[in-house]
Amino acid sequence: EAQLADEFDFVAEAVAMDRVYDCVTKDENGMPCESPIVIPRPVPGLVSKRVLVMDYLKGVPLSRAAEEMLKRGIDPDSPESQLFGRKLLRALTDVFGRCILETGFFHADPHPGNIFVLDDGSIGLIDFGQVKQISGRAKETLAKVMVALDDRESDTNPDDLDKIGNLALELGVELNEDAKQEAPAAVAFWLFDGSVEELPGGYDKGELSPNSPVKELKSFPQDLVLVGRSSILIKGLSNRLGIPWSLSKEWAPTARKVLAGNTGKTPSAKERQVRFRDVALLLKSWGKSKASRAVTKLPPPLRTRVAGIALKLQKRKEQEAQQ
Repeated sequence: EAQLADEFDFVAEAVAMDRVYDCVTKDENGMPCESPIVIPRPVPGLVSKRVLVMDYLKGVPLSRAAEEMLKRGIDPDSPESQLFGRKLLRALTDVFGRCILETGFFHADPHPGNIFVLDDGSIGLIDFGQVKQISGRAKETLAKVMVALDDRESDTNPDDLDKIGNLALELGVELNEDAKQEAPAAVAFWLFDGSVEELPGGYDKGELSPNSPVKELKSFPQDLVLVGRSSILIKGLSNRLGIPWSLSKEWAPTARKVLAGNTGKTPSAKERQVRFRDVALLLKSWGKSKASRAVTKLPPPLRTRVAGIALKLQKRKEQEAQQ
């Protein structure tokens, strides 16, 4: 009942919208950066507990994206569709990784009805009625899990599995008394690393399998439930696209920055200065966004050829990253 009341408090929703917007449009130095998604902004003066006026996002929900593509004559298996799928996967990974690990405050109801495909090819996120703020301790432990998964020597190294498993237990995961020793680590792998071929302890990757590590869960911490919803959405998307995707690998750089920031060290005046590299990265991001929008305006045959070339380059980068 409390959650339902929060979802219909539009002042709270407007505040949540602004908090997530601020997180994804600024980098760790507070410099403006290009957000991978579009978040509608509330209109000042037109927000109350019962009314919320915000930007209009022109597009269709992800649940209707395939249908819309067919209407426009775009094959769901075409390079354009595959390229967009990768863009969507990257955008959701970046946004949820930054929100969860940097601020601990994130959109807690990600589903295909709340994710929009906009007419210009951008990705939008709506409905901030359900959000979650996890504790600082949970945020820090999650960051340690990402780093431990990314730094492991192998999927079977006992020391790595013990470290990952202990961190999972530190998060508050409780397992059945007869669970295997590798079960805590297997749960962490299952949630945050979809690229592994086999889970520790011989567990199955499919959550519906009787041999899934999910079956070993006795209780799951409240802070992790909605984090898990985000990770499962992204994992499901990567499976549908046929792309091995490791959230821990993608989130590890952010996690390391977060953990470094928890040392209590105050940045020097020099570190706080605007650096040329920051400006260059911002301009590069802006130029990339403009180029992406320009491609969507090309005639269909040319657009498909450009998308095909871009897809080949992206697949090559993915293969190089896995080596």
